[in-house]
Amino acid sequence: MGIIALCLLGLFAGALAKWLLPGKDPGGFFLTMLLGIGGSFLGGFVAKQIWHIDIQEHFFDTRTWVSAIGGAIIILIGYRLVRRVAK
Repeated sequence: MGIIALCLLGLFAGALAKWLLPGKDPGGFFLTMLLGIGGSFLGGFVAKQIWHIDIQEHFFDTRTWVSAIGGAIIILIGYRLVRRVAK
């Protein structure tokens, strides 16, 4: 999977994570994409450990998308926790 596909997956994963966990978060398009790309990496690591798949080879697999969205949700929750502690 190339960098363009990773960015698209990250954009959709980050947007879905923000949609599933609504809240007052700063950031727009760029931060959402970074959140999703981070979630893709985290989800890819978890997917490789659990399902023994490589998300770079299985872009249209449901497990790829679920793991990327799950990773983005985990990163979003972590971001909110860090932000709450920093206040």
